[in-house]
Amino acid sequence: MLYREVGDFKTSYKADGQTFPIAFDRYRYYAVLLIAFALVPFLLNDYWVKAIVLPFLIYSIAAIGLNILTGYCGQVSLGSGGFMAVGAYSCYKFMTGMDIWLPFGENGESIQYALPPLNIFFSVILGGFTTALVGILFGLPSLRIKGFYLAVATLAAQFFLVWLFNKWSWTYNYSASGQITAPERLLFGQAITGPSTEPWATYLFCLVFVVVLALVARNLTRGHLGRSWMAIRDMDIAAEIIGVNPMKAKLTAFAISSFYIGIAGALLFAVYLGAVEVGEVYGIQKSFLVLFMIIIGGLGSIFGSFAGAAFMVLLPVLLKNVLVGQLGWATDIAAHLEFAIVGALIIVFLIAEPHGLAQLWRVIKEKLRLWPFPH
Repeated sequence: MLYREVGDFKTSYKADGQTFPIAFDRYRYYAVLLIAFALVPFLLNDYWVKAIVLPFLIYSIAAIGLNILTGYCGQVSLGSGGFMAVGAYSCYKFMTGMDIWLPFGENGESIQYALPPLNIFFSVILGGFTTALVGILFGLPSLRIKGFYLAVATLAAQFFLVWLFNKWSWTYNYSASGQITAPERLLFGQAITGPSTEPWATYLFCLVFVVVLALVARNLTRGHLGRSWMAIRDMDIAAEIIGVNPMKAKLTAFAISSFYIGIAGALLFAVYLGAVEVGEVYGIQKSFLVLFMIIIGGLGSIFGSFAGAAFMVLLPVLLKNVLVGQLGWATDIAAHLEFAIVGALIIVFLIAEPHGLAQLWRVIKEKLRLWPFPH
């Protein structure tokens, strides 16, 4: 009664193949967008934006990116933190202007080419494209190895990229502290980065990226490219026999996944934190955090990426408010308990419900379709 397909007839293949073929899903999607864009910006304060909303939006992008690679294409990656660092540092270079030395002449002379500072929107986008190129480079081993060995290769990429941004002083503009700080940048006259930003402005800026990238990912996974990813995931040898190009499928998955993760890393640095140090913010713990999001949310599901990001963002806030604020526990004990709860939940989901929160949502929708009838 609450969730029905009765009377929802399709008269063309285009209508049947649209992103949300069920009318109820379309109306719900439009309602959520209307509330997110027209109502939520007027209700937000600085605490809600910094503690919950911005981390949820940014990590949702990262989770969607990793889900494309691991959930849809079956390529295990433990280098998400390093790829987020690529997005952050390349975004910083585009925001502050980039000095490039080009060889000139036969005597080894070089000339300096100065790229002027770019708009924050284009800096984030170019940071994503730079990360995509790096993702293709580190995705080349997937053409020869898979499983545990590929996970180790991406883990090596994680440590290498963190080491690179620690040692290559050009990436942080030769700063003595070794950290990067986002300068103030405006969009349509409103500050998006820097100390004078408004909560609603940063929220809407990140929300636009989330909505566009989620729609693109949804359509990619339902198209020819997404089918080739899933064929590689299920059985790569059989996929190659039926005509799927494994090199194209795997490298496109690495490129698109890295693009999403790079944009998440750029937004985390420029819009959310404002200043980062690569070892503290983009270390191995960040890679595991994004991996936990897609495991708990559900592999191979766009909705699962959002559900896992929401769970992993809300859980620390809830535990801190309950254990520290209400019960008076020490902060370090609450933090340790958080790790124990997340680890236990991962074990429970892997055993009881491997498809995570997304599968629970599918079961609820099926129950709503049948209610109040038992069959």
